[in-house]
Amino acid sequence: MTENQNHYTHGFHPSVLRSHQWRTVENSAAYLLPELKPGQTLLDVGCGPGTITAGLAERVGPGLVTAVDRSDEVLTQAAAAVPQAARVRFRTADVHALPFPDDSFDVVHAHQVLQHVADPVQALREMRRVCRPGGVVAARDSDYAGFVWFPLLPELAEWNALYHRVARFNRGEPDAGRMLRAWALDAGFAGERIEASSSTWCFAEDEDRAWWGGMWAERVVSSGIADQAVAEGFATRADLERIGAGWRAWAAEDRGWFSVLHGEVLCRV
Repeated sequence: MTENQNHYTHGFHPSVLRSHQWRTVENSAAYLLPELKPGQTLLDVGCGPGTITAGLAERVGPGLVTAVDRSDEVLTQAAAAVPQAARVRFRTADVHALPFPDDSFDVVHAHQVLQHVADPVQALREMRRVCRPGGVVAARDSDYAGFVWFPLLPELAEWNALYHRVARFNRGEPDAGRMLRAWALDAGFAGERIEASSSTWCFAEDEDRAWWGGMWAERVVSSGIADQAVAEGFATRADLERIGAGWRAWAAEDRGWFSVLHGEVLCRV
């Protein structure tokens, strides 16, 4: 791999994309909404399947949204998810070297991106470079060490430890949420112009547990995480099946509760 390349830990298995398609601007970018105004130009970095992009486009319309991702396959899905009437253009790009001139956008947004890149500080520098003076750079990332659940099933603790091991093998940072402010400072943003916050997703109702637990039960045995964990000797297929069964047991527990911690930063340029 070159200096700014790494391997996307989750991969693009249908169970992964199903999770990403659940995300909306309301449940994944609420901290950014007060900054959005009609007519702004916006860059959505690592847009994935486009469900957040669609909500961003609705709020800045008739402003132009540019959505980028490294995967052509994912961009095709994103284009299908965004209403044709929305002013959105799609292109492949690497956040370490964005193919846009300086001062191109009013808002630059990234959701669950910096935890996966090889150099998050360089990524934020690039996001800052393409943001106009007076604009805002926004990033939100989860923090796996801050995840909390009940009951305390050992299989879920094993899953979390395994995910940390695979993600860091891929040069990612699974605890990115707590590091966003530090990375923004290292990228050159002034401390007084950074607004740091946190928020959570919570899965406790029967339907939510079934979806979240079922999704992870499938991902841990079938997605890129599973394939790499086995290939690198971090787990056996039997280990993964046991962890998947633990996720299904958690989902079936009517007292079950799971909180996903996220860090957030709004960085004013």
